[in-house]
Amino acid sequence: MKQPTICPKFEKAISLISQRWTALVIYQLLSGSQRFSEIQSAIGISGKVLSERLKELEQQEVVKREVIPETPVVIEYSLTEKGHSIEPILRTIENWSQQWVVSESKQ
Repeated sequence: MKQPTICPKFEKAISLISQRWTALVIYQLLSGSQRFSEIQSAIGISGKVLSERLKELEQQEVVKREVIPETPVVIEYSLTEKGHSIEPILRTIENWSQQWVVSESKQ
């Protein structure tokens, strides 16, 4: 019996979203534009990893990086239309987790 093949686009999407910290970065940006330090402190991610994730999300056109020419220079990150389109998926996962995932403090 032949195994069904997984759509390469689906596989790529799951690979992107399931990468450690990526979904949390996107989730954090759902509330609007934020600076690097705001994202970092909100989710507790190292600066190196956050930088890597933001660069990858920018390459995938999920996140937009905006340089605001002030003194000192301000850099803000926000979701693109493509990034915002992930919101229903993350909200569904959030709702599922509220119902089915037991927090460590309740174990």
